[in-house]
Amino acid sequence: MDLNSKKKEKKQVSSSKKPMKEKITTVELHRQAVLLGFMVIYVIYGIVFYYLPLGGWIMAFQNYKIKDGLFHSQLVGLDKFKFLFEDELFIRDIRNTLAMGIINLVVTFVMAIVFAILLNEVRNKFGKKLVQTISYLPHFLSWIIVTGIIHDALSNTGIINELLMNFNIIKSPINYFAHEGYFWPIVAFANVWKETGWNAIIYLAAIVSIDPSLYEAAEMDGAGRWAKIKHITLPGIRPTIMILLVMNIGNVLNAGFEVQYLLGNGLVRKVSETIDIYVLNWGVSQSDYSLGTAAGIFKSVVAIILIVIANAVAKKTGEEHLF
Repeated sequence: MDLNSKKKEKKQVSSSKKPMKEKITTVELHRQAVLLGFMVIYVIYGIVFYYLPLGGWIMAFQNYKIKDGLFHSQLVGLDKFKFLFEDELFIRDIRNTLAMGIINLVVTFVMAIVFAILLNEVRNKFGKKLVQTISYLPHFLSWIIVTGIIHDALSNTGIINELLMNFNIIKSPINYFAHEGYFWPIVAFANVWKETGWNAIIYLAAIVSIDPSLYEAAEMDGAGRWAKIKHITLPGIRPTIMILLVMNIGNVLNAGFEVQYLLGNGLVRKVSETIDIYVLNWGVSQSDYSLGTAAGIFKSVVAIILIVIANAVAKKTGEEHLF
């Protein structure tokens, strides 16, 4: 075989290894017409409700007046941001928001994982489904109902004070909503009670996807329930945990609005007000929309930075990451 024929064979082999690009034909487009239609609807929805409103961010750099509109309001540069970070109330609200956000992240995240693992260990199918269904219900209640229940339970004549006095733990009722030290734990408890069952769904799905033969092999080797949880269940759902952790870290400054606004009062104002309440008090109530927009931009920028940092750390340590 001569040299030219060998070269031709090598070219044919190398060309056969290249992946063939599938051409999109009109037949395929017609076949996927329904899916493409839904895709177009959601793309338009995203543009209209997520990207076009970003044009309103220009208000943060203006002394916005409704009568002048976006295009005729006076530009003031970074004056609104300067005012925010010189305002002691805003700095205090950043502290409150960050503290409650971190507490909520840690407590709700851990409780959802623990609840999913414990629920997976229940062998009675009817009992398991019953508990799972009951745990979902608080998620569908509005915060007005949830805070109302919590307020009644923790009131001077509520069930908590009644039980504590009946067991001689306390001599007189405690006014939980008059002490600053109780407010953050109350907010954390409210979030756990309302969202634990709902947040556990994705972890239950991840646990179900683990190969059952791994549990069977571990049981044959003499592993108990705790050993199977430690060496099979937790490693099996670790990628899911990391992805959700990275995503939830960006929501640290979204500590909430309804629960703090509804349970807060003048006695605990120093620890109950968040950035969202600050925006309501100054941006909406005082009609200073530029100040409210600036505070919103601050939250968004911090969220992006936190997600990027968390993703970079996860990527560097070899864990699952978003990008």
